[in-house]
Amino acid sequence: MVRVFITLFILTALSGCNTSESVDKEFGKCISCHKMELDANHSFECTTCHQGVEGVADKEKAHVGLVSRPAHPDHMAGACLPCHQQIVEKTKDSLHYTLNKSTNMFRKAFGATTELNSFVDTPVRPEPENELELADNLLRLRCFKCHLYDSGESYPSTGHGQGCAACHLPFYESAMTSHAFSAPKDEQCLSCHYGNYVGFDYYGRFEHDFNAEYRTPYTTKNDYFRPYGIEYHQLSADIHQQKGLSCIDCHLADELMLQGEKPSCKGCHDETELEKQRPENVVKKDIGFVLITKSATEHPLPTLQHPAHFSTSENISCQACHAQWSFDDRGRQFLRLDSDEIEDFSALTVQGNYDIEQLLTNNLDYSKDELPIAMTDTLTGTRAKGIWLKAYLTRRWENIILGRDDNGQITVLRPSLDYALSWMTEDEEVPFDAIQSQAKDHGLRPYTPHTTGSAGLFYEARIQQFLAQENLSKAISTVGENSKEQ
Repeated sequence: MVRVFITLFILTALSGCNTSESVDKEFGKCISCHKMELDANHSFECTTCHQGVEGVADKEKAHVGLVSRPAHPDHMAGACLPCHQQIVEKTKDSLHYTLNKSTNMFRKAFGATTELNSFVDTPVRPEPENELELADNLLRLRCFKCHLYDSGESYPSTGHGQGCAACHLPFYESAMTSHAFSAPKDEQCLSCHYGNYVGFDYYGRFEHDFNAEYRTPYTTKNDYFRPYGIEYHQLSADIHQQKGLSCIDCHLADELMLQGEKPSCKGCHDETELEKQRPENVVKKDIGFVLITKSATEHPLPTLQHPAHFSTSENISCQACHAQWSFDDRGRQFLRLDSDEIEDFSALTVQGNYDIEQLLTNNLDYSKDELPIAMTDTLTGTRAKGIWLKAYLTRRWENIILGRDDNGQITVLRPSLDYALSWMTEDEEVPFDAIQSQAKDHGLRPYTPHTTGSAGLFYEARIQQFLAQENLSKAISTVGENSKEQ
């Protein structure tokens, strides 16, 4: 009798630990399979954004009508716009969304006479017949990984979400690490702004050469950690980064999503400008002007004091004196290779493109089955014939290139349009051989290095050297014109 009583007691106790109420609480809900925590602003039913069918225990039925990436540009009007109408509507015209400035600049360098509204309008050119079509093929296959329709390269720190999620959700190794939406962190910015492009320099990073003989570590041929695909030199980081400012402490939401004003050095460091109009995160206190970061840290702002800042003899950009170093990659060479003769590129398997790295590594290993010589069209996700290999003539950082922008201001320049495009077919014919960019000034373009630091003792020598060279060039040009007239 005692045994029966104990058995009944245990069964009753166990059944009490698993009430129908606690079972029903998660049964048939998305979170019964997808364990994750939401941020306070997005703590609502999963089906609000992802669609599908809530409250159904069967996987197939629950996933009917499911939208796996509701923040993707094709879906964000339905998922994000109801709560963020102004931002979603304005973002569609932003540079981050359309990439139209860089796309049109590149296409014009190869003969385009009309502009595209967005990079997605870049024509499909599988068999190019002229240099512009060859350039379009390069753009679609190699150059559009950092856009809101794609998930980025498959390296640890270069994968990101799509649409709004690219900036507002954290990813690592191509997987979402949290479903808590937040203001963009620098890691999200760097998932696109890496390599020798703006943003990487803010952290003092300069990408290594591609050739295996010029990369480190030399001590191993085994796989090792390359978060951005290629190793990088660690140079001096920007003073703002050293002081703890993140990207969005200067680049505010109005600029990035609503096409507002870009930040300027004067906007934070010129008292006259600060008195007239301050950035939204700058306040005036007894100690002077203070910038308040997204992390609520207060930074007193040093304002212009040195006499050089008030000189009117020349119109000089801040970075012409304050840039510590700058990207100086010369002679970008791109070769579309349709042939399977890849042995000559065995030292160039690592070049910042995961697709190409996997293909070259596989096909150079003769114990493995060959993969087709193809890569993914970044706009359609389909495979396209040929791979685009990349190389440089030189990669340097130590010499700051100065020139004048369209307003006559002395500013930093960088070679960003000095491309040469080639194509070798499957039959090893060469329809295009090192077709040069038509961009003026050898492809040099104004650039704002994110490597700010003290101007140092020799800032004036940098400017004087440029002016002397400029005057010499003018004199030589004048002599040449006079000779023609005679």
